[in-house]
Amino acid sequence: MRIGLFGGSFNPAHDGHRLVALQCLKRLDLDAVWLLVSPGNPLKDHSALAPLAQRVTAARALMNHARIAVTGFEAEHGFRYTFETLSFLRSARSGTRFVWVMGADNLHQFDRWERWQDIAGLMPMAIYDRPGSTLRATFSKAAVALKEYRIAEEEAETLADRQPPAWVYLHGMVSRQSSSAIRASRNRPDASN
Repeated sequence: MRIGLFGGSFNPAHDGHRLVALQCLKRLDLDAVWLLVSPGNPLKDHSALAPLAQRVTAARALMNHARIAVTGFEAEHGFRYTFETLSFLRSARSGTRFVWVMGADNLHQFDRWERWQDIAGLMPMAIYDRPGSTLRATFSKAAVALKEYRIAEEEAETLADRQPPAWVYLHGMVSRQSSSAIRASRNRPDASN
């Protein structure tokens, strides 16, 4: 099995997340994508974080695809950091070829993640482009440190078979939606009042 692990708060999940999952299924030649809805990103403010069960339910309804699974797995196991989650999955499913999937905005600050270099050494990574993130992401501290392990986008379908560290930057269809903009629009007072 070749499985993409797409983690995040998904607060809320939106069509951009679905686009990334579908594109990774296709372009990375994956059998499945698992959305790992996190209990909360340690680098983000949790004051506007919807309850985990609500985010998981909404993400499942949005994804609605036979090869995309949505889970609150990290909270169930008490994992706080991505490294813990990925280490556990690699150990528990040793015959599975996992790929870590994240948006380019996360690559920009990846060096702030707990054990980010160990994550890169644990499994191949697919970085999906986001509007306005390309330059900041590809010249970030982590991208520069991992530069020699970047593979050509034309070889993306081979990523799951590669020994880590290995990563690819995927360009293509993008969505301008963002969870923070959706939350902000929900909290905006009605202009007609």
